[in-house]
Amino acid sequence: MSSSHDITVSPVSGFRQQTLFIKLPRLLYDSLSGYVPPLDMQERHLLSPRKSQFFTHGFGCYFLAWRNGQAIGRISAHIDTLALKQKGLRTGFFGALDTIEPECVSPLIAAAEQWLKLRHIERIRGPWTLNSNGESGVMIEGQNEIPMINTPWHPSFLGQAIENTGYTKAMDLLSYCMKTSTAAERANALPPDIQKRMGNITFRSLRLAHIKEDAEILRDIYNDAWKGTWGNIPLTKNEVQDMLKTMKPVLRPEQYVLAEVNGEPAAVALVVPNMFDVCGDLGGAPTPLGWLTLLNRLFHHEFHSARVILLGIRKKYLSTALRALLPACMIDELMKRGHVLPYRTIELGWILETHDGLRKLVERITPTPYKRHRIYEKLL
Repeated sequence: MSSSHDITVSPVSGFRQQTLFIKLPRLLYDSLSGYVPPLDMQERHLLSPRKSQFFTHGFGCYFLAWRNGQAIGRISAHIDTLALKQKGLRTGFFGALDTIEPECVSPLIAAAEQWLKLRHIERIRGPWTLNSNGESGVMIEGQNEIPMINTPWHPSFLGQAIENTGYTKAMDLLSYCMKTSTAAERANALPPDIQKRMGNITFRSLRLAHIKEDAEILRDIYNDAWKGTWGNIPLTKNEVQDMLKTMKPVLRPEQYVLAEVNGEPAAVALVVPNMFDVCGDLGGAPTPLGWLTLLNRLFHHEFHSARVILLGIRKKYLSTALRALLPACMIDELMKRGHVLPYRTIELGWILETHDGLRKLVERITPTPYKRHRIYEKLL
């Protein structure tokens, strides 16, 4: 029987180890039920210090766990300078935690804790890869549900293995699966004249000729909406611009929903097509023929599912009668876009388990979350 005593953990060094760090989850999880690998290219964009916008305001260290020369686990330790500006304990993060061996979790987390302690961090939270605007949490429920873009997958034992190292639950993040059907539209139906009675509420899509301006509107509303919310770190201008640039091959104006009240931007949502629809059967490193297949699928926009990755309503409307109406109007508009876009399934997530108002609204349409991710924390 193996134990943590024959496991060594060391910082990632050089391009070859960085490449191994990026593709390790698909090497570990390949035979596990429910796991579908993302493209290595996507993971490199998320994790590479040269490509990820996180490293314009954060820094960190990647670690690999080894046994007999074989990589058996990974973890990141990182500090976001934007988080350090917030009130409260100096909080650092761990993320990218992946292994198929429960005994590997303790030495990996110990390495991340030590790295953060040396930098005077008082509390560690995670997993976040690389902050709350990225891949969030350990998957607790939903391992055999459809894979979804920007949603981490983990074996079912991993949460308990983290708790065994002294961590406690900080927050659960819930995801809901919404079908763009006539029944769902009826469940969220609004009185036909409600928008006129509550003010001049109009909707528009992304203006491709003014994409930078619309990106800034998105960032401004989102940051205002979620400021002060548990775990939130504001989106930077570079992050939003990079996100839309990355989405460009699959970006359609209807994926961007902007609500205006009397001509003023008031609420926004961004829907991202699920890359697993077009690459899920090609593996993390497609063959040349696989790449041609992927390009053809992208060109024809062969997606059938999507995820709402950003949703926000300006705080000024939370003290008005529009507090409940605007979120309902946004979901109603998303459903209407379903008649134009090919997505039959839309994931709404993640939603904080403590966000009762938004949960009640969503649960009118889909009563039960179909995925649950968990954030843990520990004082150092």
